[in-house]
Amino acid sequence: MQWFAQFFSRRHRYDDISVSIQEHMENRIEELMDDGISRKQAEQEARREFGNVALIEQRSREVWQWPALESIVADLKFTFRRLRTSPGFTATVLLTLAIGIGANTAIFSVLNSILLKPLPYPNSEQLVSLWLNAPGAGGLANFSNGLQLSSSMYLTFSQHNRTFETMGIWTPGTASVTGVAKPEEVRTEIVSDGVLETLKVPPVAGRWLSEVDQDPHGRKSVVLSYGYWQRRFGGDRNVIGRPIQVDAQTREVVGVMPRGFRLVDRDFDLLIPLALDRTNQKLAGFGFYGIARLKPGIAIAQADADIARLIPVWMDSWSNGPGTNPHFYETWRITPSLRSLKQQIIGGVSSMLWVVMATVGLVMLIACTNVANLLLVRAESRHQELSIRAALGAGRMRIARELMIESISLGLLGGVLAIVVAFVGLRLLVATGPVDLPRLSELSLDARSLGLTLALSILSGLFFGSIPAMRYARTQTSAMMGGGNRTASAGRARQHSRNVLVIAQVAMALVLLISALLMIRTFAALHRVEPGFADPQHLQTMHIWIPDLLVSDPQVVTHVQNNIADKIAAIPGVTSVGFAGSVPMENIDPNWDQIRVEGKNYEGGEPPLRLFNFVSPAYFNAMGTRFVAGHDFTWADIYDLRPKVIVSENFARESWGSASSAIGKRLRQFSNTPWQEVIGVVEDVRVHGVDEKAPAIVYWPAMINDPYTPKPTIDAPRFVTFAIRSNRAGTESFLNQVQQAVWSVNASLPLASVNTMQEIYSQSLARTSFTLVMLALAGAMALALSLVGIYGVISYAVSQRTREIGIRLALGAQKNLLRWMFVRSALVLTGVGIAVGLGAAAALMQLMKTLLFGISPLDPLTFFAVPVVLATAAAIASYLPARRAAGVDPVEALKAQ
Repeated sequence: MQWFAQFFSRRHRYDDISVSIQEHMENRIEELMDDGISRKQAEQEARREFGNVALIEQRSREVWQWPALESIVADLKFTFRRLRTSPGFTATVLLTLAIGIGANTAIFSVLNSILLKPLPYPNSEQLVSLWLNAPGAGGLANFSNGLQLSSSMYLTFSQHNRTFETMGIWTPGTASVTGVAKPEEVRTEIVSDGVLETLKVPPVAGRWLSEVDQDPHGRKSVVLSYGYWQRRFGGDRNVIGRPIQVDAQTREVVGVMPRGFRLVDRDFDLLIPLALDRTNQKLAGFGFYGIARLKPGIAIAQADADIARLIPVWMDSWSNGPGTNPHFYETWRITPSLRSLKQQIIGGVSSMLWVVMATVGLVMLIACTNVANLLLVRAESRHQELSIRAALGAGRMRIARELMIESISLGLLGGVLAIVVAFVGLRLLVATGPVDLPRLSELSLDARSLGLTLALSILSGLFFGSIPAMRYARTQTSAMMGGGNRTASAGRARQHSRNVLVIAQVAMALVLLISALLMIRTFAALHRVEPGFADPQHLQTMHIWIPDLLVSDPQVVTHVQNNIADKIAAIPGVTSVGFAGSVPMENIDPNWDQIRVEGKNYEGGEPPLRLFNFVSPAYFNAMGTRFVAGHDFTWADIYDLRPKVIVSENFARESWGSASSAIGKRLRQFSNTPWQEVIGVVEDVRVHGVDEKAPAIVYWPAMINDPYTPKPTIDAPRFVTFAIRSNRAGTESFLNQVQQAVWSVNASLPLASVNTMQEIYSQSLARTSFTLVMLALAGAMALALSLVGIYGVISYAVSQRTREIGIRLALGAQKNLLRWMFVRSALVLTGVGIAVGLGAAAALMQLMKTLLFGISPLDPLTFFAVPVVLATAAAIASYLPARRAAGVDPVEALKAQ
């Protein structure tokens, strides 16, 4: 650290040099005076002998100096002193950079956390998601992105595979927990042996679920999530070994998973062992998510081949019961479709994130061009100062370096503020972002994000600083001293750089505005789509789960649900109540199977797969779903198990040609089950969201004979969603009354997922809304920055041409013509920018096709409206300085020049 000490002790050393020189001079003067010379003559003689004192002092000081470093430090001091004297300029530039760099840092942090970071599991690159393709299963592709695993598949694959270290399956669900506090419905994941071993995340307390826990006849156990452990047990480590009641069954807590642990992309409260009974497994039952860890060095293609080898083994090892053909699934042409777990989690969000990243990147470029324009103006204002410095010997590089130091300093200061902007932006994103955005909880500013901030700060400083630096470094001293302000031609020459920047700004703003308007039109198109239900803000929904250990008889389950509906219907303000297995857009995995229509022959002899749901009487009335033909179920239909069914309009149309033709027709699920008569046809419902095609659906009554058991057995859905139509939906008093109504029927039943249909509907559009908001913000910022740029250019032109304006006015020029001259100048720049931007937008919008709905990427209205709006705004922005130019007093203008 000696150099550091020397650096800061230089002032003391410089003083020592001056003192030593002074002492030397005094000694010589005294010697000369001793020789009889007067003091005045002695001082003159001593100075002559010694030489130039200042030069010797300077050369002595240079022994301890780092000239380059000290020169840069001096430039920095000068830069900061100059910035302090221009607080308006400094604040404008720093705010612009903070927003531009901060927005880029925030979006990059999202992109980094979701797309670039590895998953939070050890050696996550070895993890794969187990999916299958079944192109021969007609209709499957309409409502699923692949075929999930059945339990028998898992048993076959895990036992005979050669390419996986571990493998497991799971399925989400809900459960009622009692005895801890008030009855509560919690999120569960029912996991097989191998799931936690595959993820390799150790518990924070206790242990994983082991093979012993998977014994269907063994003890019952459960693992808690960190959040549930904190919420219900206050983080008490003595919870291990404690019994809790889950669905009226006693389970022992054996472990707690750490904070932030998610089962792939799902939050949960409890992990419950699947406990498969091998003796009761069938080929069917394709409802399990699968995960596996590849052996080291094994590629996904090798694992695909391994699973392909095992599919015939699976069909040879299991069946769907006596008399069934286990090789029926050969018609489905099942093939493996393994994908990396990261790819599975990210899904289709990557294109949206890259579009948003490109958008804020354009805003950053526009911000830089604006700052470059400001620096050009600032350099113009320092023209005289720079000219004098050049005349005194400052070289071009010296002036350019000083300008670059100023711009890089601004960039770095803006970067510091940008970190604050990015941090706040990320907090807002986490709080308001779409909940289906993968890895949302992992969003954070890390070293990579901060590195990007530093890089952007330096690069932006280099970018917007290089333009004025090159502009003035190239200028000859004579030209600088020539006082270019005197002629209009010189002024126009200096305007050239700024005009180019404005054209670039307009072009980029046009691209962003077209993107934003296309997303707005997409959003409007989505809102025009009939979702299949009405007035969602006045529709209350809630889940109720009745475990079989609480109510074992399915008929009693239906009676309990019926009683709950009656109690709720008696609440003031309720106009209709019904329930179903699920309501649209809930993201609950749908039920599906083959549906056979009487009298219809199918290619290959097998009917296509279709979605089905279970509904109660009045459900469609509560939802606001119209009957196109026929009528609803009655409770007598339900309790008498009458063979009746309701279908959607799409199902009726594809099966019988029209809705009216469907009434009285019959269908069934299996060849050995009774025919069901179609008594009603309802309008199509967008089950998976308004941007997805409405599927063909069959609605079974809320209680039926179970088609999956060899003997007639009554079955009723235990997990249902109630739909309650009321003007009081969503209010606290109403929800309290609903809760009391449910508990008046059974005090052990919890309410869960209490939302209005409007909330569910809005959530289904959350990703589109997020993209729309991002693009709209970027477009608005781009428009504002571009208008500021245009305004700045015209204002500067007016200030540079004041003398010319004065002469024109003195010679009788019309003020209207003067105003039009400046507005026309702005419109020419805008027109060139629009022409460039239209070409770029036409090319870039092809990348946004997947984000659009009901609108063409080259939508003529959008491509016409945005340039008109931009040109109009540019005309307004230029009119203000143009009006100021027309108001110039010719006498004062000539005097001032």
